[in-house]
Amino acid sequence: MVRNVLGSILALLGATAAVWSPFRAWYDGRHGSTYRIDDLFSGISATKAEVAGSVLLPLAFAALVTLVGLVLRSRVLVAVAGLVVLGFTILWMVRQGQATGSLTVDSSGRGLGQGVAIALGAGLVLLLAAALMSGRRRTEPEPATPGAPPPDARYEPPPSEHPYEPPPSERPYEPPPERPYEGPFEPPTGPPPHEPQPPYEPPRP
Repeated sequence: MVRNVLGSILALLGATAAVWSPFRAWYDGRHGSTYRIDDLFSGISATKAEVAGSVLLPLAFAALVTLVGLVLRSRVLVAVAGLVVLGFTILWMVRQGQATGSLTVDSSGRGLGQGVAIALGAGLVLLLAAALMSGRRRTEPEPATPGAPPPDARYEPPPSEHPYEPPPSERPYEPPPERPYEGPFEPPTGPPPHEPQPPYEPPRP
């Protein structure tokens, strides 16, 4: 928690410094907001650019990426913002060195100005903020009690012998089967089954 707070503060400072740097002198007293974005790819020219089409645009985009990274607590986005600031600043230094033959620093205001130093420092601060942030932690489920069913397990009734037969409570009413009609009771004829029968005797003449 403390690391996220400190990283967020550094990220905000770095984003603010990146946006503020083009309004300071970058070289020979010329502000960074007067350098066109095309000059970074085609070479530095004396033509002054409008603020919306100057070096301020990529630096402002990096500040926006930083804010999104802070909202999402994403270290990757904050680090990408820092690399964008450093990349465009170093690219400008390369183009400026090609245009003038060398890069100088003079206490009288000639050469590299405060704006370049602020932009480089802003990129480094953003990288430091990304390294300091702990990012978003993934919530892990609590360990289950031994012997307890998993949390997503659902109760299932035991299988019955007839899986396609509905339970007794849902069966329709069925009347008992009717027995066939039986007549009045007649006693059996002949000797009782438990008495022995006399032997057969032929009739006498």
